[in-house]
Amino acid sequence: MLVVRPTRLTDLPALERLAGSAAPRLTNLPAHRDRLEERITRSLRAFGAEVDVPGDEHYTFVLEDTERKEVVGTATIRALAGYNEAYYTYRQETLIHASQQLNVRREVQTLALSHEVSDASLLCALSLDPRYKGTNAESLLRRARLMFIAQYPERFADILAMAFPGYLDDAGESPFWNSVGRHFFARDYDEINYFAGVRSKSFIAEVMPQFPLYLAMLTPQARASIGREHPAHEPALEEMLAEGFLRSRHVDLFDAGPVIKGDRSRLETFRHAAWHPVRIRPEHALPDAELAMIANQQQQDFRCTVARYALSPTGQLMLSQEHAEALGVEEGRAVLAAPLNLAGSEIDPGYDEGEL
Repeated sequence: MLVVRPTRLTDLPALERLAGSAAPRLTNLPAHRDRLEERITRSLRAFGAEVDVPGDEHYTFVLEDTERKEVVGTATIRALAGYNEAYYTYRQETLIHASQQLNVRREVQTLALSHEVSDASLLCALSLDPRYKGTNAESLLRRARLMFIAQYPERFADILAMAFPGYLDDAGESPFWNSVGRHFFARDYDEINYFAGVRSKSFIAEVMPQFPLYLAMLTPQARASIGREHPAHEPALEEMLAEGFLRSRHVDLFDAGPVIKGDRSRLETFRHAAWHPVRIRPEHALPDAELAMIANQQQQDFRCTVARYALSPTGQLMLSQEHAEALGVEEGRAVLAAPLNLAGSEIDPGYDEGEL
């Protein structure tokens, strides 16, 4: 059985392994033991704190295979993307250059340094063991965070954001970085990506140009990579668009990967999540039903797993003893349930209305 729970100090070796195997390497999940240990400690503090408004809290979750007794995935929520220091992105904009004397009017695409995403809650640092790719484990790990946010909305912003790794060429190089960032840092993409993960990102504002970048002056390869996700993350992006997130005008500062944003009131998980009292029944006696994410209502001992959305005529959620024990709930206790399948949801390919 797969269960999402808050991380603990004994998970450190697993987090090191997951950080090292992430493809491509993630800025917000550096394979650095001290930083990962700091991340766990910070998460424990966040889960145990009384919080009325979102602040500097980082909530790190792990996905555990209870049969193997092995941590096989991790994911994090940053309550505010830019609480202590601004969360920088590039915002895609259009400038009008016109001359009445020459009878010329041109629309020019630019990228402008921005920290507008700083006020959003950020879903980040997700890495999953390759053995579990293409299974329900991916959706569970990715969206269990939404189940936690749904229970503790005061801890998070109304707008949620996700940044996806950008396109890399066959040589593992970022065309965007080679056309932009390299000129200001004189370092390889992998090096600066790692540097940003283990140290403060204040150097971004110190070194990156403050003036808009004109896309026409970038290489064709760099322009083509703007807002384009890494192929390994295409399914994840499609799922979150089906969830109700929208593409924004923002892209990652280093590789120009897409940044998506969503008003949590419009997301499928929030719209369809419902509370049900638990009724425990033998596994063989449970009726067939669609799969759902089921979460308990324990802040520090949060648990979320996948089970059948089988309801009794009186609205009780019927769970096997095994699932009830995994969630740490007894008969009669309430759990939050939301459909796992988003296949029926329509994907809106457009931009966030506030970004237009």
